[in-house]
Formats: sequence, structure tokens, C-alpha cells
Amino acid sequence: MSGKKIRLTLVLSLACVCLLLGTAWAHFMVLVPDRDVVAAGGNAKEVGFDIIFTHPMEQGPAMEMEKPRKFGALVGGRKVDLSGALRARKVQGKTAYTARYRMQKPGDHVFFLEPAPYWEPAEGKMIVHYTKVVVNSMGEEEGWDAMVGFPVEIEPLVRPYGLWAGNLFRGIVKRNGKAVPFAEIEVEYYNPPGSAAVKAPTGAHVTQVIKADGNGVFSYAMPRAGWWAFAALLDGDGKMKNPAGKDVDVELGALFWVRTHDMKQR
Repeated sequence: MSGKKIRLTLVLSLACVCLLLGTAWAHFMVLVPDRDVVAAGGNAKEVGFDIIFTHPMEQGPAMEMEKPRKFGALVGGRKVDLSGALRARKVQGKTAYTARYRMQKPGDHVFFLEPAPYWEPAEGKMIVHYTKVVVNSMGEEEGWDAMVGFPVEIEPLVRPYGLWAGNLFRGIVKRNGKAVPFAEIEVEYYNPPGSAAVKAPTGAHVTQVIKADGNGVFSYAMPRAGWWAFAALLDGDGKMKNPAGKDVDVELGALFWVRTHDMKQR
């Protein structure tokens, strides 16, 4: 093989490795409703959800999703099973989901999703991202900090709706109900396609990385209007079987989605 061909092979191999590392770096379970507040009055009380396993800042690639194990809403201390509302669809040739839910009563609705475990061969891990988003209904603001009871979960310390771009979001990373000191949290913007999309100047700008303090508390100022995801990634306590039947490590993710709005003059 000539020196030129060897160099070309090395470059292509390095590119493939970088692509795999980039793909493995920032998986996020997307659970994004079409609004964060349902106003009182009127008939528009139905909320639609996009549910995708992807890289939100880069808008891909999408990853294949099995049907989620749980999808529901926590309302007034009671859990409502919404798994029957899930509808499969294709995004970039991979299975994703949508859902619609009509608000029945005022109050904060904590929507939650537990996906089926996902095998990531690039990391040699099974991935389970326990995901939440809060939608307020008809002006009654109570229950936005209610905990679902996931093995890993983010407890918001800021009301997670009605936020302006530039507001500070704070939360506590918890495992089995207890704070996780110095947990690492990845943050990504759900980058809209088209002319409004943000172009990251470097790869380091795609995923922001922050750490919680000794009490598991983290904070991040969201600089732009839109949906933001906070993902605390923790090692699982045990092993899972991968598709080949081999025992492998597990990544548990506690995800929380928050929307911000621009301040516009009347």
C-alpha cells in the first residue's frame, strides 16, 4: 500500500472513531411538548409531545427506540398511565413516538417517561434515561416539584415553566431519593431545524458540562429561547444483558426538560 493510501486510511479511520465518540457523547431522551403552559379558558387544552432518542443540538442522528416501558403524568399526587397514547413514527428511518393528551383539570402536570434500555455498542453500555417535563394547566401552580419516584431523578428548585431566556435553572440530582454530591450534568439546546438553527462554533459548544455541588445542587443560565435538556448521568448499581446476552455496565440518566421564552416588546 502506498504512503498516500496509508495516510488516507488513517484519516478515514480517525474520522470514524471521532464520529462514534461524538455519537456516544450526548444521547438525550427528548420529551418535548408543544407548550409549557396551557392557558385558562378557550378550547386549546390538548398538548402534543415529540418523543425521540437523539442528539438535540445537532438534531441527529436519531436512534432506534423500543416502546417506552412507562409514559404518564403525575397530577395532584396521582399518576395517570398514558402509554396508550403513544404512537410510533419514523425519524431519520428510526422508530420514535408522538403522543397527545388533553388537560382535564387545572394544576401542574409532571409528564414522565421510562424508555426501554438502549444498547450503545460504542460505549459498551445499556442506557436508560428517566425523563420528565412539566406543563402547567389553567393557571393553578402547584406540584411542579413533585417527584415521580424514578431510581435517578432531578428535583427542580426553580418553577420549570414561564421562564425567560437568561433565567437560571437550578435542580438537585437524586438517586433513590438522596442527593448525589458532585454529579455531572450535560446540558443541550433543542436546536430547531431551518433558518433559526444555532451553529456551534466548536464541538465543545454542542454539549455544555456542569457539576453539582456537594449537596447535589446544580445551576445553569439558559442563554436562548427554546427547550433545554439537563441530563445527570450516573453509573447503574448492577449489570444488564446486552442483545448478545452478555452482562454489561448501565448508564442511568436523570433528564429534565425546560422551556425559555424571549422578552418581546408589545
